[in-house]
Amino acid sequence: MFRNTMKTTILLAAMGGLIVGVASVLGGGSSGAVMIGLVLALVMVGGSYWFSDKLALASSKAQVITEADHPEFYGMVRDLAARANLPMPRVALSPADQPNAFATGRNPSNAVVCATTGLLSSLSRDEVEGVMAHELMHVRNRDILIGSVAAAIATAISSIAQMAMFATMFAGGRDDEDRPNPLAILLVSMIAPLAAGLIQMAVSRSREFEADRSAAELLGNGEPLARALERIEMLAATRPMAVAPAQAQAYIHNPLAEFGGRRGGGPNMTKLFSTHPATEERIRRLRQMSF
Repeated sequence: MFRNTMKTTILLAAMGGLIVGVASVLGGGSSGAVMIGLVLALVMVGGSYWFSDKLALASSKAQVITEADHPEFYGMVRDLAARANLPMPRVALSPADQPNAFATGRNPSNAVVCATTGLLSSLSRDEVEGVMAHELMHVRNRDILIGSVAAAIATAISSIAQMAMFATMFAGGRDDEDRPNPLAILLVSMIAPLAAGLIQMAVSRSREFEADRSAAELLGNGEPLARALERIEMLAATRPMAVAPAQAQAYIHNPLAEFGGRRGGGPNMTKLFSTHPATEERIRRLRQMSF
């Protein structure tokens, strides 16, 4: 737990340092570009965070259910929430055939956990329990908030970079000693958003590992979730799922990923641009845990 928490903290601090550095280079010491970028980021990401549950449910065509609609599944979530000392979240079902699940909501008191019908029909009861424990741990760990903070910083960096680049283009040949070097502005405007995006994805991968670990700890066993991930990885490619790209990172398995896209041992560029860790690595870690 400490390792994943520290990694997330370091990554978020790196994003904060990056925005300061970008503002220094692109803003020429002025705080105007920083403030405008932060405001734009807060408006764009803040709205998504506040209405995250509605956006996610609409994207997946999911419906909130009651215990009468699906007693076994609803009761499973209720029992897991009680074990995790969480308020009972709303429970939803998506009609998608791909086995998958997600959690959303701005805080534990306004959370929603959702499973697809494909998850309930394709996995055993203890495997579904492992998946839902993982989703509830996202709620307990406030990963929706952490992800939104990372997204806001990344959006602010991109906004600042774009404004600085356009300002440089329209400034023409004006001679100003305080004006930043145009070449530096061009390079930073191209590199900074990429760096921010890479850090944002690293934060997402770190939170997935932590939700896996927390779920295994809650259940006292990592094997059910490990088997669930194996099953989901195998079936996901054969059962396409239409999801808005902005919502894909909320799922336990990226619903838009191609089969085998995250498999393999060594580091590569694909993994750096992935919001989810390699499934094989997640399974390996789960099976190495002992309680």
